[in-house]
Amino acid sequence: MPDSPSRAGSAVAAPSWVPLAAACVGTFLLLIYTSIVTVALPAIGAELGAGYGQLQWIVDVFTVALAGLLLGFGSLSDLLGRKRVYLAGLVLFSLATLVCGVAGTPGELIAARAGQGVAGAAMFATILPLVGLTYEGRDRARAFAVWGTVAGVASAVGTFSGGVIAQLLGWRWIFFATLPVCAVAIILAATSLKEGPRARGRRVDYPGIATFSLAATGLTYSVITGGDRGWSSTGAMLGYLVTAAAVAAFVVAERRSSAPMVPTGLFATRRFLGVLLIAFSYYFAGFGALPVISLWLQNATGLSSAATSAVLALQVVVFVVVSALISGRLHTSSPSRVLGGATVLLGVGCLTAVTVLLSPTWPALLPALLLTGIGAGIVSPVFPAVAIASVPAEYGGTAGAAANSSRQLGLALGIAVSGAVYATRGEGSPGATHGVLLVLLLCGAIAVASGLVGGWLLRDNAHRLSQG
Repeated sequence: MPDSPSRAGSAVAAPSWVPLAAACVGTFLLLIYTSIVTVALPAIGAELGAGYGQLQWIVDVFTVALAGLLLGFGSLSDLLGRKRVYLAGLVLFSLATLVCGVAGTPGELIAARAGQGVAGAAMFATILPLVGLTYEGRDRARAFAVWGTVAGVASAVGTFSGGVIAQLLGWRWIFFATLPVCAVAIILAATSLKEGPRARGRRVDYPGIATFSLAATGLTYSVITGGDRGWSSTGAMLGYLVTAAAVAAFVVAERRSSAPMVPTGLFATRRFLGVLLIAFSYYFAGFGALPVISLWLQNATGLSSAATSAVLALQVVVFVVVSALISGRLHTSSPSRVLGGATVLLGVGCLTAVTVLLSPTWPALLPALLLTGIGAGIVSPVFPAVAIASVPAEYGGTAGAAANSSRQLGLALGIAVSGAVYATRGEGSPGATHGVLLVLLLCGAIAVASGLVGGWLLRDNAHRLSQG
């Protein structure tokens, strides 16, 4: 009997998981659009008359806007309120999704996708802090694990569902079909999420936001234009100059700002640098090549969009299984071994693409999809909590946003670089096969090197998560 009050108190104190569900629905809705158009690109291009460079922008403008504005919206939400910024972003995202579905030209679709990216940045910048404010201790680690799994699954499921929807219903339903989910996400967020404290008297680093966004856009533009029109073309050269000037301006702005978007002192923290490197490289290598693989499977091997989605679904299934079965145990292990080792494994998976030289058919890519699914399934649920634990507590929100920004920038540049390398080999079957091989070898080299360096940078962070 003496234990009964304690049990009753524990039951009352048990956290509600509805706010986590609200955050996960919003996250799924947001991140599914990083990849859902991937397999549908040939259908979009055929109907709208989009060229190769425009097709790349239809995918990439979303992630560029997301990466470029993520940190800025994090600062803005500290002043205006995280729930308020999240809801505003969610509503704008819903409207932009509707506009994507009715777009009549490649330019209109690219502009609407940019709107999705801007709104998505407002959402993504506030989701993790809202989850962090709601849960503590083991519940927080569990919540981050669930969130990380959903985040990774969303990107992968987008790749799978996009081709099926495009073939069965038409590519416009890629956007129309999620509008009811948008409504559910808005209702859940409005009724279950709680507003956090606002930072009074804090300034928003507008110069930092502008210069960082310009640098990300300029770099992506130069890569896409270089691959499409030549690396010494006027457009590519202009992109290089804009990127260099924007990076220099960003450094100066952050050094002079009284409230920098990213405190420069964090870059002297080895563990923080390790998290940024891992976040960038695992998304670059794991998902950046998917548009190229999709084009190769459809144009060079003759698979339909639905069959292409089925092949790429292997990565989805493996990712889900790995995340669900072992993500909870990973939070008690050394981040150095978990994140560094998994990124190396992901890179090794990409390197297995050499088998396409022996058999230029879809089964040759199965080992790559399997191993990249395992690697990403390990990294994705863990790295948000590692990012927050890698810096002093007062900078946890900034670290989480910076890590997510690095991840999205990795995806944006991964898509751009992969597309540029693939384009240099032409669209014929032999050239396309060599192109997809070069892309995956490059991704593999980047992931292996980044996993080794990132693991070294994180090596003193062992068991920090199990203590938090």
